[in-house]
Amino acid sequence: MKKVGVVSLGCCKNLVDSQMLLGYFCNAGYQVVVDPKKADVIIVNTCGFILDSKKESIDTIFEMSSYNKKSIVTGCLAQRYYKELKEELVEANQIIKIDDYDNILDKIKEIDSDFNNTNRGLSYFDRVLDDNAFSAYLKIGEGCSNNCTYCAIPLIRGPLKSRPMESIVKEAQMLANKKIKELVVIAQDTTKYGLDIYHEIKIEDLLKELLKIKEFSYIRLLYLYPDEISDELIHMFKNEKRLTPYFDIPIQHSEDNILKAMNRRGNKLFLKTLFNKIKKEIPNAILRTTIMVGFPNESEEDFNNLCEFIKEIRFDHLGVFTYSREEDTLSYDMPNQIDEETKQKRKDILLKIQRHISYQNNQKHLNEIMEGIVVAKNKNYYMLRSYFNAPDDIDGNIYFTSNKPIEIGAMAKVKITQALVYDLYGELIE
Repeated sequence: MKKVGVVSLGCCKNLVDSQMLLGYFCNAGYQVVVDPKKADVIIVNTCGFILDSKKESIDTIFEMSSYNKKSIVTGCLAQRYYKELKEELVEANQIIKIDDYDNILDKIKEIDSDFNNTNRGLSYFDRVLDDNAFSAYLKIGEGCSNNCTYCAIPLIRGPLKSRPMESIVKEAQMLANKKIKELVVIAQDTTKYGLDIYHEIKIEDLLKELLKIKEFSYIRLLYLYPDEISDELIHMFKNEKRLTPYFDIPIQHSEDNILKAMNRRGNKLFLKTLFNKIKKEIPNAILRTTIMVGFPNESEEDFNNLCEFIKEIRFDHLGVFTYSREEDTLSYDMPNQIDEETKQKRKDILLKIQRHISYQNNQKHLNEIMEGIVVAKNKNYYMLRSYFNAPDDIDGNIYFTSNKPIEIGAMAKVKITQALVYDLYGELIE
């Protein structure tokens, strides 16, 4: 039996694509292997969002090609630079654009004439999940129509393309049948779900349908655009126990002039009002965001004001990125580009501020009893996923001890006894 392995780079939306690619090969009789050195075909599902991710993708392609296996390069880098890769990347046996996923059979048969699959394209219903998986992503749409001036996503994935609700609910039920306990709803702009096909935002309606599937202990949303978070959505989080009170809201910046230059809707006052509203309605809400420093024309005053904003809002989890100048985006030719040294300095300052905030926020969890899923064991500690942390390895972890063995994937209650800068420690409640 032929073997296939995949290296999935980039975001969790790309991971869903990787799982579908593996399913496609499995349906053709291939066996999935974890070690790419043991594979007959290696798929490198690339990221092409910013410079660092593009470099990681290229480095990974070169590494995989050194194993002298047939290799397929897919994903965002393949989509964005297909012509250049086709001409120069001799290490890859095949390069498959995202646009070709719906008719991928012919591409694969060019390197394996015996490949046989009754479906011509990828399917959400053929995903290969990790063995004994208890958490899974549910991708409800592709692309983005916000057209932020720094972002290459619309160039790669196109405009917003929501999936029909019936298809999403059917896949969710399939995941529930596979004993998935935590459903993580994702898209490039999750809160705008349905606008393109139903001509109105339908994320609340979709959540109501997903909540009817009782097998899910938790449903979490990632990638919420600030001005699309309605009062109804906040109230759903407040009233539905299985909706984790976790708000992942990438804002990129706080200053009105920078937000306008980024083509981000809303302003500082709107953002303050939104976060204060969430905190008032849901006191235990976890707030996560991402910030971009070094955008063109960001002055010292802009950055200092951003630091004060972060100190005021006090996010639980915060990621900081330096602006990456991406060709074909509207910000590429903007004047007053910031030098790399200044960008890195500002990133370091903001991360230092956040370390202090995160530590103080975590102290508030002392003696709290957190309920969640046991996700792993690390030496003498088990790891818990609760409303506090998402499964994408960005947030801190919750470690706990137990006097008895616990099955991975089981539900558990943990009393928090120690809080560090990012991680929490506790003990199992018998």
